[in-house]
Amino acid sequence: MFRPSGPSSPGVNRAHFFYSTMEGEEGESPRKDGKRKASSDVQIDNSQHVLVKIATLYAERLMNDICLVVGGVEYPAHRLILCASSEVFQVMLMNPQWSESHESRVVLKETPACVEIFGEFIKYFYTGKIKINQEIITPLLALADKYNVKDLIDLCVEYMCNHIALAASNNQLVTWYQYTLSLGHNVVALACQDFLKWNFETVAKGRDFGNCNQEILSRLLQWNDLVVTNEITLFHFIESWLEYQQQALLEEGVDSDVMESYLETLVYEVMSHVRFPMMSPRQLAELLVNPLTKKYKEFFIERMAIGMSFHNNQQDRIEQFLKDDNGRLLFTPRLYTSETFCSTLTIDNFTQFSFYQTRSLISSSPSGLAEHLGDKYCDWVVDFSPRGVWFPKSLLIVWRGTVEVPESVLGTVRVSITCKDETEEYIRVKIGLLVVGLQDGIEHIIRVVQKIFYFNKDDRLLNIDHVIPFEELNHSAIDKDQHKPSRYHLGPNLDTL
Repeated sequence: MFRPSGPSSPGVNRAHFFYSTMEGEEGESPRKDGKRKASSDVQIDNSQHVLVKIATLYAERLMNDICLVVGGVEYPAHRLILCASSEVFQVMLMNPQWSESHESRVVLKETPACVEIFGEFIKYFYTGKIKINQEIITPLLALADKYNVKDLIDLCVEYMCNHIALAASNNQLVTWYQYTLSLGHNVVALACQDFLKWNFETVAKGRDFGNCNQEILSRLLQWNDLVVTNEITLFHFIESWLEYQQQALLEEGVDSDVMESYLETLVYEVMSHVRFPMMSPRQLAELLVNPLTKKYKEFFIERMAIGMSFHNNQQDRIEQFLKDDNGRLLFTPRLYTSETFCSTLTIDNFTQFSFYQTRSLISSSPSGLAEHLGDKYCDWVVDFSPRGVWFPKSLLIVWRGTVEVPESVLGTVRVSITCKDETEEYIRVKIGLLVVGLQDGIEHIIRVVQKIFYFNKDDRLLNIDHVIPFEELNHSAIDKDQHKPSRYHLGPNLDTL
């Protein structure tokens, strides 16, 4: 195989030809007598020139047999190209039952955002090239969906998955999430959902959060792996969301009675998912002077009373709510990041961190969430092994003598959690590991691992493996030719985990 690369003629693009023999070696093919005979068959790839010719048809408006009119702008095109690129155009322009199949001028109705980029959309049919950015991705995906351009849909979905963090920083994440969810683009919707759950406060502080519809917000508030400072912080973010809805209704000129009735319904619907028992008695007391609480006093007093029943260990009252799923959620903690429940473990100069080395953290947390349990705390030791686990060769003493245990190496990113309290009773603990990573230069939580474990004096150690994919985190250490840092490497030098 070779490429001629001599100088090209003036005004002519240099061609790159690829030759490969079709059978045999070095241009020879076998004969019946076993000997080889010379062959002149070669495979030529000149597809780039063919693409240039097709693109020229559109650029110079040559031999077009149909004209698409969008937003008053005419786009001369070719039925063959449109039908080959889009199943919708194929039916529209080839099926005799459609009036458009008999016309040479077809008017299409699009949204203003789609009108702006329709020219680039059609140009993609001829060139296979298009520039995608945050501003045009949503209308571009809308056009690709509407006309069922499958390859372009795949490109849009891939772009969105790779730029979720950027969408959040540009106040577009909620819009992306609702749009992709409604159209069944589940891969993107799930990526948006994970970012929204694990970086909720980042999204809730942006203006796009107000665009979140009530159904999706209610669903969000039922997630147990929602990461937030504490429950009262979540309450205040929902309060801000309600204020945004009220302002939007005022700008629309909605009748005051209709607006008040609608807002009351919203308050009851979304605030019913706030887990008041997860607030401390002091936080519950602070809500008594909150303007929203005063306005809907009867509703909130009832919800806050549930919280106080939990703190006062009123089991009969609590049992009433544990009979259904929604009631049980009220007594289920989320992933709270306040100092009371959360500690941070960081490894600097990670590239110098040795294989099988461990970084440890000593922490403590309340033994329970209810006030009646008092101020008792549990102590914990967390051991983090990001570069694998090594068990050296050892001798095991048994009743018959000693048994040699061979060396063992586990290629895993492990977190080991040890409860330092020796208690006869089982302690039910919810553990959340929040892993911070990087996308588009933006640090955020990119991975969450949850476990529920029962500790006691005979079972004090929990090992959690594959917290981060081992090869993804350590590829540069495993393969010295790999210089690209992992998305889990942070800091100005991309050397912090």
